[in-house]
Order: sequence, then structure tokens, then C-alpha cells
Amino acid sequence: MDRLNQQILRVDVSGMPLDWITYRDAVRFYYLGEVAYSAGEPLFTIRGGVNAVSGRRSVIRLESIIATYGKNPRLGLEYVPPLNNLTLFRRDAFLCLYCGEHFKRRELSRDHVVPFNQGGKDRWGNVVAACKRCNNHKAGRTPEEAGMKLLAVPFVPTHAEYVYLQARTVLADQMEFLKAHFPRRSRLRAADERAQ
Repeated sequence: MDRLNQQILRVDVSGMPLDWITYRDAVRFYYLGEVAYSAGEPLFTIRGGVNAVSGRRSVIRLESIIATYGKNPRLGLEYVPPLNNLTLFRRDAFLCLYCGEHFKRRELSRDHVVPFNQGGKDRWGNVVAACKRCNNHKAGRTPEEAGMKLLAVPFVPTHAEYVYLQARTVLADQMEFLKAHFPRRSRLRAADERAQ
């Protein structure tokens, strides 16, 4: 992977994960004076131009985690992250939650546990990753009606879990930071610990 594509974890001053940003975004936050502190492993040293008066060259050292002033107004007690297939498939570890097999993204589909035709909603708590074969077999029925066993209960990710699910690559120090914000019984925390 090209190092310049490595995402930087942005948090608020209290340490709450907000989102992933590029090195260009991080430099902009530094330039605007919005960085409260940084943490984690050093990633980049960005060198700017030379000041005509002082003759000094600007240098910004970027770490894997930066904290910016202000809080995310979207984060409240009722926060529900937006639902999309990629984060859903990542939540379910690219497993079909009916047959238990691993699949590539293009081989998975979004299954509604309680189908639309039975009043089911398109919400985190009612959707799971399913291979196309299992989804077609289940059709417009509940798992019980189709004689299929659901291998895990769908859950709504917290904001920190959602930030993790959005990442392309998570560095070890970023993962430790994020895990500190996961619920104690998070399936994502358990999956990371099994992978180690």
C-alpha cells in the first residue's frame, strides 16, 4: 500500500473517534490551528515552502491519530450510523450469517431478517450479510419460516465501531485507540482479539 494513502484517525479533544482523514486534511487542520494534540506512530513529515523573511522552512510531523477542537454534533445518545453494504459486510466479517462461509464483497447481499413484505425495516438491527444463494433460498420469509438458522444477532454499531468499519487499513495503535471505545462485549473487539 502507498504510505500516502494511509488514513489518519481524527478524534475530538476528549478522545472520541470522529472519522478518517487524509494527510492533506491533517495538514489543513494544523494550518488552521485546530489540532489540540496528536498521538500514535509517526507517519509523515511534510515539508512546506521557505519563508522569504526568516528563511525557515515549514515542517509538519503527522502521527496516526490527531485530536481536533470541537465535538461532532451528530454524536448523541440516539446516534445511528448510516447503513451501507460495505460496512454491513465488514460488520459481519464477510461471512454469510446463514451458511457461515466467507465470501468476497461482490458475492454477498443484504438480507432483511424480517422481510419487507412482513413489515421488516432497512435498519442495522434487521439486516445481515448473506450469500446470494442463501438470500434467494430464504426469499420473502423469516429464517424460521425458511428453516434457516441465523448464526449471529444483527447489531447497531456504535460510532467508534462504525469508524473502524469504514477504514481501509487500521494500524495497531489506531486499533488499540478505537477498541478502548468499543462496548465491552463488542463482536468487533472479540474478532480482533481472535485475529491476533
